[in-house]
Amino acid sequence: MSQWFMLTLIGKDQPGIVAKVTAALYQGGCNLGEASMLRLGGNFTIMLMLSCEGTVMTLETLLTPVVDKMQLRLHIDEIEAQPRAHCSPDVAISVYGADRAGIVAQVTEVFANAGLNILNLDTDVGGEPDKPFYIMQIEGTAQQGIEKLQLALQELLAVQKDLKVHVMAIDTVVM
Repeated sequence: MSQWFMLTLIGKDQPGIVAKVTAALYQGGCNLGEASMLRLGGNFTIMLMLSCEGTVMTLETLLTPVVDKMQLRLHIDEIEAQPRAHCSPDVAISVYGADRAGIVAQVTEVFANAGLNILNLDTDVGGEPDKPFYIMQIEGTAQQGIEKLQLALQELLAVQKDLKVHVMAIDTVVM
């Protein structure tokens, strides 16, 4: 019987990471599920659900040649997965502000307290080296309604006047 695992790989960005990792998994009889693979600050990271016969040790043995050759760090957890149990976002939030410590924690705490369940969060830093600004894009579900998020936004902006925040409903009707 197949078991589900969450695999995380991190290493210096270089050509072939995805090809070599997925080839090793395919050759080992694994079935890939949902994945997020991206470059962050010169590093490449993979978060990947997969199912296969075997154990964490089986997967480690399967991936060790690739991990060693490409100087990657590997972590694998056995998980209870619900593949294809997708939750569609109904709200998108854009945040722009001076780059400073704590901005993600402050913004996400306010919205979490207003019932936001974050499904995706992407950040970037823009501007000039001497005057950077932080960009945050959030997609989630407004579990207590978008009006509650709008009220939380007003409270946030009363305290954090340097932020520009936009909360927008996403039409989830599928035709």
